[in-house]
Amino acid sequence: MQSPFIIVIFGATGDLAQHKLFPALFSLYKQGSLSNDLYVVGFARRELTDKAYQEFLAQEMDVSSDPQWESFASRIFYQQGLFDEPRGYTELIEKLHTFDKQLGACLPRVFYLATPPDNYPAILQNLTETKLSEGCGSGSEQWTRVAIEKPFGKDLETAENLDKTLSEMFEEKQIFRVDHYLGKETVQNMIAFRFANSIFEPVWNKEHVDHVQITWAESSGIGKRGQFFDGVGMLRDVAQNHLLQLLATVAMEQPKSFSKEAVRDARADAIRAIRPINSEEVSQLVIRGQYEGYTKEKDVAQDSQTETYVAMKLFVDTPRFADVPFYLRAGKKMDKDLVDIKIVFKQTCHVLFKEAGCPEIGNVLTIRIQPDEGISLRVIAKEPSTAKASSTPPSAKFSLATVNMNFSYHHTFGSHGVDAYEKILLDCINGDQMLFNRSDELESSWQLISSILKGESAPRVYPQGSWGPDAAVDLLAKDGRSWLLLDTD
Repeated sequence: MQSPFIIVIFGATGDLAQHKLFPALFSLYKQGSLSNDLYVVGFARRELTDKAYQEFLAQEMDVSSDPQWESFASRIFYQQGLFDEPRGYTELIEKLHTFDKQLGACLPRVFYLATPPDNYPAILQNLTETKLSEGCGSGSEQWTRVAIEKPFGKDLETAENLDKTLSEMFEEKQIFRVDHYLGKETVQNMIAFRFANSIFEPVWNKEHVDHVQITWAESSGIGKRGQFFDGVGMLRDVAQNHLLQLLATVAMEQPKSFSKEAVRDARADAIRAIRPINSEEVSQLVIRGQYEGYTKEKDVAQDSQTETYVAMKLFVDTPRFADVPFYLRAGKKMDKDLVDIKIVFKQTCHVLFKEAGCPEIGNVLTIRIQPDEGISLRVIAKEPSTAKASSTPPSAKFSLATVNMNFSYHHTFGSHGVDAYEKILLDCINGDQMLFNRSDELESSWQLISSILKGESAPRVYPQGSWGPDAAVDLLAKDGRSWLLLDTD
C-alpha cells in the first residue's frame, strides 16, 4: 500500500490504540508496506501536544530505542476533543486540510472508532454534521471509510439501530466492521485448506463428521476492562462475533469465487442457517459461568450476574451438516490460553480390527488459531510390535493407537504470518472488505444471541484456572461425548 492516506483513530489513548493499532501500523511501516506519505491522527480528550502524544506512545509501546521510531513518529499527530462536542471535529477538519495541501491532493481517509460502543453514536453524528464523513470535497466521499470494533450493539435492537445509523451516513462499501479473528492467518487459511485439498472436501459433511468443537480460552481475567465488560459478558463480547465467525468458517459452503462478496455471501449463509434457540431451550443448550472472585474485580458490581464463560450446543441446518452438533465455549480465567477448532470424525472401527480394538476417538482435525497457529490431523496407526514368545496369539501382538501429523506456520514458513491487526489495517486502507462483517451476518448472529439472552439464568461459579463449570462437561457427556483439550485426548 504505497498511496498516501490519512487514518484518524478515535480513542487514541485507549488500550486498543496503544497495544494493537499503533504497534500494527509501526510494524507495517518498518516492513515498507505503507506509504511514506501517511498521516496518523489520534483523537482523544486529554490535553496533549503532538510531541507529547508521540512520547506517550513510545513509552507505552516501548519503542524509544527503535531506530525507525523517530521517522514513524513524525507522521503521528494529535487532536484533543470530546466525542460529543463539535469543537474537536472542527479543528480536526483544519488539520486534515493541512495534510491535503501539503501533497496537493485529496487524501483518502479512514476513521477508526477504537472506543467503547457507547461512543459510536456521538462520533458518527459529529462526523456527519461537520461533513468530515464526506471527505475533502469534490466527490471524495468514495475514498472515506469508517472502521468500528465489535461488539456491534448489545442485542438485536441496538445492532439494528447502529446499522441504520451507519447506512444513513455511509455506503456499505465504506463500512468496515472489525472482528480481528477474521484477520488471523489460520482462519483465512480455512478456505484454502478446505477447497484446495480434494481429500478433505468429500468428508466435510454429516456422513463423516461426528461433531465439531470450538474453544476460545483466556488464562487472564477481565483486567482493567471491568467498566466495559460487566453487563456485557461473553455472549455479547465473544460468542456473537468470534465464536460464530469461527463456526461459519467450518460450516460455510464453497464460495462462488474468491471475491469479497462471494466469501461474505457464503459466511452469511452459514450463520443464517444456525438453528434458533428459544427461551425454553436455553437451559438445556447454553451454560453460563462466572469465575470465582469476579465480583471483586475493579469496576464490577458486587451482585453482578455477568457471565465470564459460556458453552453452547448449536446446529447448522444445511444439507451438509444437518443434525451435526457444534459445541462452542469461551471463557476467562481458564487453564491456559487456547483458541482452536476440532472437527471430530465418526469412529467406524473396521471389522479387521474388532478383536484388537480401536481407540474410542479416531480421526480429529485440529485448526490451531493460538498459540502456535497451525493444523494437525490425528490418525490411527499400528503400535510397534515387541519381542514376545512365539506362542502369543497374533491378535495380542496387534494394537492400534493414535498419532498426530502436525503443520505449524512458524516452523514451516519461518513466521506466524501477518498480524491480524496489520491485515485489518491494510485491508481498511485498500478497501478490501472480505474479512469484515456484513450487515446481514450481524443481523443473523444477533437474532441467535438475543434469543439466548432472553432465557438467561444465573451463571454457575467455577474455579479460576479450570475449564469452566461442571455443567459444561455435562453438556457433552449427556450426548456421550467430552471436550478434547489436546490433540492426544
